[in-house]
Amino acid sequence: MVLELRNIEKSFGEKRVLSGVSFSAEGGRAFGLLGRNGAGKTTSIRILMGVFPADGGEVLIDGAPVDREKIRFGYLPEERGLYPKKEILDQLVYFAELKGMDRPSAVRAVDRWLERLGMSEYRTKRLDTLSKGNQQKIQLITALAHDPDIIVLDEPFSGLDPVNAMLLKDVVREEIARGKIVLFSSHQMSYVEEFCDSIAILGEGKILLSGDLREIKRARARNKLVVSAGQPERIRAALGAACSEGERGELIVTLAAPGERQEMMRRLTEICELDAIRVYEPSLNDIFVEYTSDARGEEEA
Repeated sequence: MVLELRNIEKSFGEKRVLSGVSFSAEGGRAFGLLGRNGAGKTTSIRILMGVFPADGGEVLIDGAPVDREKIRFGYLPEERGLYPKKEILDQLVYFAELKGMDRPSAVRAVDRWLERLGMSEYRTKRLDTLSKGNQQKIQLITALAHDPDIIVLDEPFSGLDPVNAMLLKDVVREEIARGKIVLFSSHQMSYVEEFCDSIAILGEGKILLSGDLREIKRARARNKLVVSAGQPERIRAALGAACSEGERGELIVTLAAPGERQEMMRRLTEICELDAIRVYEPSLNDIFVEYTSDARGEEEA
């Protein structure tokens, strides 16, 4: 299954929110939709989900207009929307029924997910008696209980401790392995980088960058080396301004040109004994900042 948004346009009054937005996501792969606040992510998701129509463009499944009677969507919103005073089982079954399940099937599915997420003991509790992290897991069940084809996760790791974040990671991996389309929208770049094969970065309602994440990284200028050494001060003294310190204390050596890589490696081995050396690969956070910074916007304006 391939989901495609093609040339989506959307305005609210005089304000154009989306302008020719296009991207695609495949079954069995995770896709990251990224952008700063106000970039158009939420509007894109709402059009994808059928909350409101686009002014122009198409939402396609395998090249044909999406049939929302046949394609099931699961949505975990950033702003949680459950009923705090209601019993958990009752409202989870209610939401599953809204998405087309009969009641017996909904009860069975909800109980399976409560057990999978370690929440069975809370099935008859009120939502407001749970911790924030456990409320997040209950909200996740509303997105998954009806076995959707396309799963949209908006800031899914918000409020989760490391143990629950690991549990959610396992669930997401299982859904991807089942061939589902999983779409992430998040500012937590480390999670997006961990899961997503492809990304699109939105800025002011336009696609700034999209494609396979590994290919995007390899296309960046490969003019830096990451060096670990027992005597880093000797490298700093020899290379001066060409050497800086990375986030984890390693040395980052900037080359005048990518073609100097082998010569610099040879030189570094002559300066001191090295523990490790590799070509520097930008993180998704580096790429995101590059494409969405105010400085870039001013230059392009």
